[in-house]
Amino acid sequence: MENYTDINVEPSGEIEILTINRPEARNALTYNTYDELEHAVRSTSARCLIITAVDPAFCSGDDVKAVMANPAGNPADRLERKPKITALADALVHTDVPVIAAVNGAAVGWGMELALLADIRVLSERARMGELFVLRGLNCDVAGLARLADAVGRERAAELLFTGEIIDAETAFSDGLASRVVPHEELMPTALAVAQRIAANPPVAVQKIKAGLREALDPDWASLGSWVSSSLAELFRTDDHKEGVAAFLEKREPRYTGK
Repeated sequence: MENYTDINVEPSGEIEILTINRPEARNALTYNTYDELEHAVRSTSARCLIITAVDPAFCSGDDVKAVMANPAGNPADRLERKPKITALADALVHTDVPVIAAVNGAAVGWGMELALLADIRVLSERARMGELFVLRGLNCDVAGLARLADAVGRERAAELLFTGEIIDAETAFSDGLASRVVPHEELMPTALAVAQRIAANPPVAVQKIKAGLREALDPDWASLGSWVSSSLAELFRTDDHKEGVAAFLEKREPRYTGK
């Protein structure tokens, strides 16, 4: 078992449960959290994965303070040097292991991306979802462009992406973003029951079906990821991005200028 610090990995028979464990930061993602989740996904030998988090949130997106303080420097420079799909997104879209997101609370920003990258989403009644990137002067990652539009249709996806609206669990379900919504205390038992049904089936056949869905429905992830990275590199340098982050940290309304 790997010595992870930001996530817990719990085997349950042929199933593996990956739990983000940064509740003090509402399970926001640091570079380390991304790396640990990516490693756990790529190294699993399970027949089905469940991704969830310690209450009260599923994932509140990037940990803005940690990202800003990272010694790796300006994220725009890093993205511009080598534009490509986010490593965790790449791991999730290319694994042939079925992935269930058990969304126990707010899944916003990259937290919503993480949920969208799963094959099946089971939502607690407390779940909330929102693509908040536009409110920080940024575009979303690959899942918000490909998976969101595939699930809810282009028009509804455009509305969610352009506004940064946060929707509740019932709205997410009616939009087609989840297979079911359950009482909070039934979230993990329900996700485990679905995972057990999947894990009981012939694993090679299940893997082929997942690969077939990818062939039939998914875009060219490498090309889309490169476009996303290049676009983000440009947007990270804008005044509107700086204003969006400052307004968020200062808990005030932003004043965008289009620069």
